[in-house]
Amino acid sequence: MIPHNAPSCSRVASALRSQRAHTFKAFYATIRGSRQLTPEKSDEAPPPDNDFIMSILRANPSLRDTRSYLASFGLRPQTPPQETTAPRIDLPLDPSVSTEPIPIVAAHPKPSPVIASILNPVYRRTALVKVQGPFTDTQLDSITRGLVYLEKLGLVSVIVVENDERPRGDQDERSAIVDETMRVVTSLEKQGSRARPIVGAMVRLGPKPEDDASLLESDFIPPETHAIPSDLIPIRSALRAGEIPVIAPFALDSFCRSVRVDANDVIVGLARGMVEASAIDSSRTAMEDDIPSFPDEVDLTPLRLMIINRDGGVPSYARSGYPHLLINLTSEYHHIHETFDERWRHSNPSALANLALARTCLAYMPASSSAVMVSHKSPSSLIGNLITNKPAVSSSLPHALLQGNRKLTPHTPTLLRRGLPIQVLRSVADIDKEKMNALLEQSFNRTLDQESFYKRLSKSLDYVIVAGDYAGAAIVTNELSSTSTTPISYLDKFAVLPSHQGDGTVDFLWVALHDESYGLGHPFSANPNGGRGGKGEGRDLVWRSRSNNPVNKWYFERSSGHVRMGSWVLFWCDGEKRLKIEEGRRGSAGLSYVEEWEEGRLSDWADAVTKVPSSWK
Repeated sequence: MIPHNAPSCSRVASALRSQRAHTFKAFYATIRGSRQLTPEKSDEAPPPDNDFIMSILRANPSLRDTRSYLASFGLRPQTPPQETTAPRIDLPLDPSVSTEPIPIVAAHPKPSPVIASILNPVYRRTALVKVQGPFTDTQLDSITRGLVYLEKLGLVSVIVVENDERPRGDQDERSAIVDETMRVVTSLEKQGSRARPIVGAMVRLGPKPEDDASLLESDFIPPETHAIPSDLIPIRSALRAGEIPVIAPFALDSFCRSVRVDANDVIVGLARGMVEASAIDSSRTAMEDDIPSFPDEVDLTPLRLMIINRDGGVPSYARSGYPHLLINLTSEYHHIHETFDERWRHSNPSALANLALARTCLAYMPASSSAVMVSHKSPSSLIGNLITNKPAVSSSLPHALLQGNRKLTPHTPTLLRRGLPIQVLRSVADIDKEKMNALLEQSFNRTLDQESFYKRLSKSLDYVIVAGDYAGAAIVTNELSSTSTTPISYLDKFAVLPSHQGDGTVDFLWVALHDESYGLGHPFSANPNGGRGGKGEGRDLVWRSRSNNPVNKWYFERSSGHVRMGSWVLFWCDGEKRLKIEEGRRGSAGLSYVEEWEEGRLSDWADAVTKVPSSWK
């Protein structure tokens, strides 16, 4: 973002003048007046024969997404077979008896790597799935079709069935729930899969006996159910047989009676129990290397939590009631509760309960895991979530680009991640320099000139947004303007650790940057990050990047516009509040490409950013 040899201001100004007349659109671009794209087809339509392949292609995975998928589901590493020399047994000499040595058969024959790879083409992982009905037969077939697609890609569902319209305590509730479980089994088998109903209690009511009492005093609420490894035998048996377990929401009470409970309680107990059982399996395997692994084993650790219902994701006040695209549970959980409209308690009655379910389950699941809340009308989005582990639409995209196949609907899925805390720092003294240095040098793969960098920040720093323990950071400075007394808001550094790229941190960071800079002043920019809380006037945000920077594609989509300056590209995001007010005043006339108050700002920005010295040695 910072150049070594910046072009002079006069060269930039001449480039602006010379290209404005004949190559305006090529060298200068904004998102104003973006055309509408063709809306995507509904998942309610009958699927074509190539629906599975098309669902994968629609996910449009990047190279990083593909590598991440292969790391989770690729071929298991095969240990080269070790040749064992058979001991020779000496027998008495007898002409009628052969004197050839008698080999000793190995105690644990291992399948050949070739055969194992054919029998088990992918490393199979599990997903906990809540099917929250009731659904019609057509809707259920659409859901199970998506789950069968996931099975083909290596993600085997462990399904827990729920029926919101079946009140608890009815005389025939057990038979009704069993019937609902069998409907799901029948639908899965209709799609070509194999399924096994499990109508016995899989979890036990009450906290786990060894739970620490200190958990009760913390913000985290421990689950009301638990499972021990022996409880999971039916699930293991089904998975080894190549069947999808479909579980009824029953639990054992203190009198060892099987009682109906909320499906959320069953899922939370299973999430914790499966993670703990998988850890025991891993430690046992590490101690007993000579025991062969067979291709029917499935990793019990849940990689995904999928909540499939009729309402879709969690409504967002920032999106006029349309669903959140991506939720950082660590920093947004309580804020979502505080801003949840009372009307949504009727339109999305289970949204907050499912939000709490995701938070509790992800606390036990691996950090790379995620949860997705999706409507039965969008089952194909499950494929995209599996391959990319990203929301259907990036939460950091500007609203102007949420059109066509990116258009938000009430059924747009919500992706939830454990996430990271976000904080805003306004003083260089508050920065942990050692951690910041490590973040910047690992992200840019260059050596930071620490003395000159922090000396400049001490004079020009506006604020720093930090994600987690310096997993990512956005540094914004105030640069002098040649035409105004108001300083230019300049994004000096935007960095994410390589280990956190692709896990949602970059979107969490950019959304916080939006709320603190060019999005300031909107009611939905009020956030719990310790910044301005949405109060103030948004300013244009400016930054630059090398023209050959592979991240530019990401910048192009999030910026309001860009201008090419030789080997550099200058990006900017317009202050949204002022434009929104002006757009409302003009009505159908809309905004022009360059407003009156915007004239001359490109040259001013180019002049300011080319004076910023390099931060690197």
